[in-house]
Amino acid sequence: MPISAPSSDSSSSSGSGARVWVLHGLALGAAAAAYLYRRPSGFRSRAVGIIPARFASTRFEGKPLVHILGKPMIQRTWERVMLASSLDHVVVATDDERIAECCWGFGANVIMTSESCKNGSERCCEALKKLEKHYDIVVNIQGDEPLIEPEIIDGVVMSLQRAPDAVFSTAVTSLKPEDAFNTNRVKCVVDNQGYEKYFSRGLIPFNKSGSVNPKYPYLLHLGIAGFDSKFLKIYPELPPTPLQMEEDLEQLKVLENGYRMKVIKVDHDAHGVDAPEDVEKIEALMRARNFR
Repeated sequence: MPISAPSSDSSSSSGSGARVWVLHGLALGAAAAAYLYRRPSGFRSRAVGIIPARFASTRFEGKPLVHILGKPMIQRTWERVMLASSLDHVVVATDDERIAECCWGFGANVIMTSESCKNGSERCCEALKKLEKHYDIVVNIQGDEPLIEPEIIDGVVMSLQRAPDAVFSTAVTSLKPEDAFNTNRVKCVVDNQGYEKYFSRGLIPFNKSGSVNPKYPYLLHLGIAGFDSKFLKIYPELPPTPLQMEEDLEQLKVLENGYRMKVIKVDHDAHGVDAPEDVEKIEALMRARNFR
């Protein structure tokens, strides 16, 4: 799906029907847009997609290899990522030979990383250092997103290309009411310039009644992150931060250290596979969309 110019609100996909639009801030005024387009054409021009995958998940051991309608989940995710037009290269980063063998079997490029990586961002950082070519943007796509839209990946890349003051970009969608108090669904709040303010496993914003407000547009964070490659290389060196450790959300370390994070809002009614019971839900969605 072609992403529209910064002044456009949305665009439509001929294949998936997904719409991607940047929250507020990417709809730049004429002067700001002109400023950005005066930048050299090579500014953050090369992007690599990295899919971190580990076997030893505490919530769902062996998750990347679980079959989704007959194919390993990591393969389902890889196939979707390969459809993104903004990526110059795609690799799977893992520390597990079983995952590596599976990925080699369906034709993916694999980079072996160490078991000491604390999270997906650190695994992406190690993989980036092992790549032979230089990349300006690294897109971290979680391996448990078998229905990730390639248009979302392209939107995350575009938003970082057009926000030189940001080092990180990500995507959000509308939160379903039934997921309001599910701690596996990460919620977030964004300012009116399209920059992230906070992530939480709890419901945010929270109101005095302690209940879900059906009129409020709560946002759900999706499992994708774009990094400026220079920032990604220093990310593992930043010490853990209190909010990051309390919420167990690695992206909070970016915010707590004062870096800016750009956000796009997308229509996306599927979520990642966080627990075994999510497999059946994902398969039902795929059947409804005639996935093979």
